[in-house]
Amino acid sequence: MAVGIQKKVRAKAKPVSCGSEPSLLRIEYPGKKSSEEILSYPPGCYSQDSRYNGGKNRLYHADNVGVLAHLARDKDVVGKVRLVYIDPPFATASEFHSRKQAHAYDDHLIGADFVEYLRERLIWIHRLLADDGSLYLHLDERMAFHFRVVLDEIFGEGCYRNFITRKKCNPKNYTRKKYGNVADYILFYTKTDSYVWNRPIEEWDMAKALKEYPYVDEATGRRYKKVPVHAPGERNGETGKEWRGKLPPPGKHWQYVPSTLDELDAKGDIFWSSNGNPRRKVYLENSEGVPVQDIWLDYRDAHNQNIHITGYPTEKNPDLLARIIKASSNPGDLVLDCFSGSGTTLAVASRLGRSWIGVDRSSEAINTTLHRFAYGTAPMGDFVGNKRKLENTLFFDKVTDFDLYTEDKLMAEPIGYSRGAHSSAVIA
Repeated sequence: MAVGIQKKVRAKAKPVSCGSEPSLLRIEYPGKKSSEEILSYPPGCYSQDSRYNGGKNRLYHADNVGVLAHLARDKDVVGKVRLVYIDPPFATASEFHSRKQAHAYDDHLIGADFVEYLRERLIWIHRLLADDGSLYLHLDERMAFHFRVVLDEIFGEGCYRNFITRKKCNPKNYTRKKYGNVADYILFYTKTDSYVWNRPIEEWDMAKALKEYPYVDEATGRRYKKVPVHAPGERNGETGKEWRGKLPPPGKHWQYVPSTLDELDAKGDIFWSSNGNPRRKVYLENSEGVPVQDIWLDYRDAHNQNIHITGYPTEKNPDLLARIIKASSNPGDLVLDCFSGSGTTLAVASRLGRSWIGVDRSSEAINTTLHRFAYGTAPMGDFVGNKRKLENTLFFDKVTDFDLYTEDKLMAEPIGYSRGAHSSAVIA
């Protein structure tokens, strides 16, 4: 099939840069508050638990909107959070229980109530982020598309980076009247155009490398692939002129000025086809790997893979969090998860040398996180009938350098631990 020549058409409006102007598109619903109303929310009051008093990281057992308002008044936090990853409720109108059938949390808000609930927290998150910080918001198909518009309002549409599709589970069988639902989505926004970005790369495996780089240079034995030496768009300068008696194809220009193309040819880095068309040799040895794209197939939920888990519902894959944390923060940076659940984000951030703040109002979530920090996680099989002794099957996520704060009005003590024994296990 013939491919048409792409020609640029002058846009009527200039592209919007990050943070320059608010989005013209908005989502409206009854009960929507102004940003000013939300940012006037009073901060919560919290007490430090002496049993879990260990250092620079913070875990809050509290409603997160009060914590976010509290952190926005903390000079050590506001404007210094490098990365926020949140995996909030998905507006499922459901209750969730752990593998041991303990009640974990309710997900009862739906529709406009859910949108406003999460929007309030996202406005606070924007306030807390550093100028070079990033947000990753994890949702499914129920609300992901609503929040593309909401985040454009809060951050500015120019701050949108990616709409990542993740394969969350194995194929489904109930497809008689619709396609199997195996994907959810991660919205990636930054606070400004200048943000921390460590481009993630997937290393080559031999089969992929041989397929992508199928040729071998006869003189050197180096493996390479052939790529065009032209690029889209017409140019009037040197790259639009003849080289070796040839003009670029219609609607194209040379990638390099003719003198540079001469240098490449002299080094043997230009391949000439039988009809005299030039191609550039790109060598496998110079490739770090394959840049990660916006479809992620290898990070299914913990419960869908043979890996270690806590047993908390909707627990996410640690490798998924490792990719995000490595890409959008550096060692020593501050990471925030205000829907921290079983503590996966916090444990991975700690392992990767980042500081962190975690928040969850569920007693089961806090209890699970504290257990994880003290004793690690267990293989999935240990939650479904495997009788091996737990101490022989743990994968240690041990975290010791944190303080636990509880909401004064909540007065809900983490369950399942004696005061003496657990504190000695957690605090180094």
